[in-house]
Amino acid sequence: MMEIKLKLEKLDCMDTKKERPFLVSGPCSAESEKQVIETAVELARHGVQVYRAGIWKPRTRPDSFEGRGTVALPWLRRVKEETGMLTTTEVANILHVKMALDAGIDILWIGARTTANPFAVQEIADAIRGSNIPVFIKNPINPDIGLWIGAIERINKAGIKKIIAIHRGFSTFQETKFRNTPHWEIPIELKRRIPELPLINDPSHICGRRDLLQDVSQKAMDLDFDGLFIESHIDPDKALSDSNQQITPEALGELINSLVIRKPEINGNGLNDILESLRVEIDGFDKSLIDILQNRMEISEQIGRFKKSKNVTILQTKRWSEIVDDRIKTGAAKGLSQNFIMKIYTAIHEESINWQNAVMRSNGKSKK
Repeated sequence: MMEIKLKLEKLDCMDTKKERPFLVSGPCSAESEKQVIETAVELARHGVQVYRAGIWKPRTRPDSFEGRGTVALPWLRRVKEETGMLTTTEVANILHVKMALDAGIDILWIGARTTANPFAVQEIADAIRGSNIPVFIKNPINPDIGLWIGAIERINKAGIKKIIAIHRGFSTFQETKFRNTPHWEIPIELKRRIPELPLINDPSHICGRRDLLQDVSQKAMDLDFDGLFIESHIDPDKALSDSNQQITPEALGELINSLVIRKPEINGNGLNDILESLRVEIDGFDKSLIDILQNRMEISEQIGRFKKSKNVTILQTKRWSEIVDDRIKTGAAKGLSQNFIMKIYTAIHEESINWQNAVMRSNGKSKK
């Protein structure tokens, strides 16, 4: 895929040297003026640049706490006046946008459920046209990079240049240790397609629990994310929403201090030469791997011809189960995870079926 060119600018408060992560933090929900201000004062002491708080909460269940609404907007104005931090809140419709702009909110954020709806994103884009207000855009709830890019493009086409993408993980049917599966390959691909787009990580929604936050935050830093979007509450256990994933401002400070911030580039003492030589080796292995995969598919094509001549179905469930069991066992002996092996061989098996299916539908000519 080609790079996507957008007209983008960075937020003034973002550290271009990346000596520490750009920090957005605050409670999941603005519950009371006291809770909002006390949390903000503590977060300001830990170098948080942007204070976040949900006012209109898109809850899954109707009886859940859905935020204080417009009554909380003056609380965020007071946060800015007393701490100097910028403020942000989630907007999901035109009315939210109008009220947030009128209240002087500094940055809008579009949540995962809204990103998944192009009609809603376009309405927000039309509502903020001409305002030049910065916008955070979370990934959609489902792992669809096209929807994410589409939302970013719609907001950019409305004249908004200060856009930051937020990776908050993706919903899944499977039981995992995460609330939302990271699918790191998706934000990595987003960064490849739009290199100038700032990208920050939301470990709170990925993890869903406090004990995983440090590991996910460190991985985001190791992958050269620009910052973190973390939920923090003055008394997390008493939070009215998502209490398990929120941490105190003090715990946030400890988490940030524990992170290792690595350099995006290597300079001096021939280190670039070392890295380049290792990358040359990787390139060589990748070329060999592609050749091997081509040879494997040619064998699959021969198998397809044989099955066609004998009027046998393409899918052989017993054979596929044997392959999976054997490759997982072999991979484990080589230090490769079961999840990795399954992804690799599921993709290989799907491509093999495609080659065999092409044979079944052809008049005998090769796929090549």
